[in-house]
Amino acid sequence: MNGLAVLKRFGFQTQEEPKSIYPFSPVYRVNSEMNDFIVKKTQRPIERAQRLMRYTTNLKENGVNVVTPVSLSVENPQSIGEDTYVVYPFIKGAQYSGKDDEIIAAGKLLGEIHSLSPMENTFELEEYDVFDFNVDEVAESVQKIEKYAARYDFKIEGIQLKKKLVEVVNQQEELKNSGLQFVLTPHDFKANNLIYTPDPYLIDPDNASWIPCIFDVALALLLFHNELSTAPDKPFTPEQWQLFLQGYKKYSSLTDLDYVYWEKAVEHVFLDEVMWLMADVEDDWANLSQRHLFEGLIKIVYDPSSYSLNC
Repeated sequence: MNGLAVLKRFGFQTQEEPKSIYPFSPVYRVNSEMNDFIVKKTQRPIERAQRLMRYTTNLKENGVNVVTPVSLSVENPQSIGEDTYVVYPFIKGAQYSGKDDEIIAAGKLLGEIHSLSPMENTFELEEYDVFDFNVDEVAESVQKIEKYAARYDFKIEGIQLKKKLVEVVNQQEELKNSGLQFVLTPHDFKANNLIYTPDPYLIDPDNASWIPCIFDVALALLLFHNELSTAPDKPFTPEQWQLFLQGYKKYSSLTDLDYVYWEKAVEHVFLDEVMWLMADVEDDWANLSQRHLFEGLIKIVYDPSSYSLNC
């Protein structure tokens, strides 16, 4: 369904087809006399979206800076065609720029969110269960990565990368059966999903799920600086990672098992999130900043020891 029809379903009257402000999915900014809004896809079907909104509303009621559906004269969220859309408030503020205080504040926000997670999946969000990668997938992905790397004169040892990722594939069953603590979390905790007001405000909680706590933390380590022009073009430095953990641990604590499996969790999240990004999002390779980020991420998966959970 086109954007014009989507906006009209929520009562927004416009004559021109809106342009998405995000390249990978329809995200529309709607201007009005009193307030601005964001209209975007969320989880589907509508039952999942409603559970998600109950979860984020609970976070907001407990003091977390997170967007929740605005009150409209029509249902919000609602199913439109095969998708589900939601209207959020547009949050005004500044984008992340890599300052120390911004990093600490982001860590605090993630720690606050994790500290509010119940022991069980009481909001019935989707449970993480991606432990089925295979060697053929790795081989195919590394082949694509080598092709894109060659196009941009990006030095990469494909044989070494494949060997490392096959090792990670062979750890999946151990991780799956490890008994790691799970948390309810908006997930996808990256700088491009935060606006500083000046405290960080989470503007995209729509990937919320029930997931191992350290997988969520590992995603922040690896991809916090992904696809944001105002962020550094590399992962956190070890020193910046310490700042993030310093903020995180003001609100949330980690278990002994989290410490034991941390490096394997980082490797698994690389397999799940970064390998896909490097192999399947070809356009990213044309961006020099993304290539710099990829270079740093590969170094981390080879040796994550400089990014421990101790601080």
